[in-house]
Amino acid sequence: MRIADELPSLMQAYLEWLAIHKRLSDKTCENYARDLTLLCRLAAQVQVTEPQRLAAYQIKHFVMQLHGQGHGPKSLARYLSCWRTWFEWLVKYHELPANPVEGVRAPKAPKNLPKALSVDDAVNLANHAARGDTAILKRDHAIIELLYSSGLRVSEIAGLDVSPPTATSENDQGTGWVDWSESEVHVLGKGSKPRIAPVGAPAMAALNAWQQARAAMPKSALTHALFINTQGKRLSVRSIQLRLAHHAKVLGLPVRVHPHMLRHSFATHILQSSGDLRAVQELLGHSSLSATQVYTGLDFQHLASVYDAAHPRAKKQTKD
Repeated sequence: MRIADELPSLMQAYLEWLAIHKRLSDKTCENYARDLTLLCRLAAQVQVTEPQRLAAYQIKHFVMQLHGQGHGPKSLARYLSCWRTWFEWLVKYHELPANPVEGVRAPKAPKNLPKALSVDDAVNLANHAARGDTAILKRDHAIIELLYSSGLRVSEIAGLDVSPPTATSENDQGTGWVDWSESEVHVLGKGSKPRIAPVGAPAMAALNAWQQARAAMPKSALTHALFINTQGKRLSVRSIQLRLAHHAKVLGLPVRVHPHMLRHSFATHILQSSGDLRAVQELLGHSSLSATQVYTGLDFQHLASVYDAAHPRAKKQTKD
């Protein structure tokens, strides 16, 4: 027996409408049927025999009840989406006065912050690529060093050119460039916000080694892109992600490493060493301090305790 066969007639009619008019797959309709079955079960618990007569306060109660039972934000959002569209159908085709799910929202899912590598793992990952002598390995080494040394986004890495833009460099022009003499990279971050990021000595050494290897590659003179593939074309974001994951896997790191993890490691390690949140904000190119605080996973209570211990007016004065 199908799940839908146990549902009230209005729900069965809705599922048939989805299959015919929306052309949803059998699997999708089955998932809708499960979520509608849940709504019927919850309605029965509050002595509502016709789910279409549920009120908004009851829907909110169901969400709180399910959340208390351990249903996650994503599951709750899916239930509400299904129930909302069913009630919308009733409003449109069966003269239901109002949609009781309208305006009801699931709890927000907590942000999953990217994990940081340990200092040893980050350094070992960079050193691993440095062991090879091929042009591709020199390129990968320079990319890994630059990700960890400067905290760049992977899109910023892919957009780097070997030199500043000129009037004749419109073709394949990137969004940033390397200042070789100053050991800096100029990038265009989110919101087209320019910033300059310092490059550490090991990363500059890797970049110089790659620059020499790049010059010997066929077709390298046809592009301004700093990081190129064997065909002489700008390396894509996806290619950088795959190469980084490959080196981490070969090294035997216990986690799947992606470029954002190295950016997070960069921020975390600097913050742990210096405690200077404002400096990390500037290095990452964040517009607000709160963005940096969330990005690094910094505990605000720790910040408050530091403030209480350091600021002369932070605490109430004790009476003598």
